[in-house]
Amino acid sequence: MKSLTHAIGSLFQPVFHLFGWIIAFFYGLIPNYVFAITMLTLVIMGVLTPLTIKSTKSMIAMQKLQPEIKKLQQKYKGVENRQILNEELMKLYREEGANPVGGCLPVLLQAPFLFILYSVIKGLANKVSVNGVLVSHPRYIPSSSKMYHNLVATNGQIKSFGMDLGLKPFSHHSSWVTAIPFFAVVAIAVGLQYFQMAQMNKRSLKTGQPINKQAQTMQRVMPIMFAYFYIIIPSAVVLYMIISTIIRIITQDLMFRTGVSNPNKGKDVVLPAEKAQVKEVPGTGTKPSTLKSNSQARSKSKRKRKAR
Repeated sequence: MKSLTHAIGSLFQPVFHLFGWIIAFFYGLIPNYVFAITMLTLVIMGVLTPLTIKSTKSMIAMQKLQPEIKKLQQKYKGVENRQILNEELMKLYREEGANPVGGCLPVLLQAPFLFILYSVIKGLANKVSVNGVLVSHPRYIPSSSKMYHNLVATNGQIKSFGMDLGLKPFSHHSSWVTAIPFFAVVAIAVGLQYFQMAQMNKRSLKTGQPINKQAQTMQRVMPIMFAYFYIIIPSAVVLYMIISTIIRIITQDLMFRTGVSNPNKGKDVVLPAEKAQVKEVPGTGTKPSTLKSNSQARSKSKRKRKAR
């Protein structure tokens, strides 16, 4: 196991040094760790945001297809029809441009960046023994950088706004009061994830799209799983998750406002609430929309006959 970890670490060494250089560069502009982490997060999200947009579109497309998926599942019941069902589902996904795993893309893409940031932050607080005394020896950042000299001066403490961002909620703190901000950071990170998911569900309800029960279950469970993860990693990495989630929330909101993510954009779709308001025309047994379409068809036919 150790050899595997060492091999992975060696493979990522150039990436660690790249991220270390970026965070040290931003720290050199304004010597504040929160600022440096925020700017590094903006750089990462600048790369991930196009994929987040694509993932959001895919999630909405999947929600739109839920009625059709249920029909196919009812039509091809049983183990003997499993292959036909899968083929029909894949055909449906291709026709509608949906991806059943597209909604998981942001979470999957976060994993390598979390690993990289965890390693870089751990490297910033690295210490070595010199004559039996532990002294700060930061890794992955240039030894000539302002961040390097400040970390050596503070003996590896990544202090910002009174918090050592290299610590965790259950690290050794001077008192339980000083530990409160670390738990608050975790709570904010989890709360923002729930907010992001609620934002997506609210939009789906507005557009009349059903919400998959399995997706709802995953939405409830995932933040809880991440809460445990946030407790065992340095607060600097949790800060990255807070900033990246805020960026995703803003991105989704802009997509919803501009209609980029609306699967019904450019289509005449009657929402469930609107269907209840559509009544039949007395004495005809026909809905107004049907009468209108029939009238338009007749007018079009008359114009064609006159042209002849």
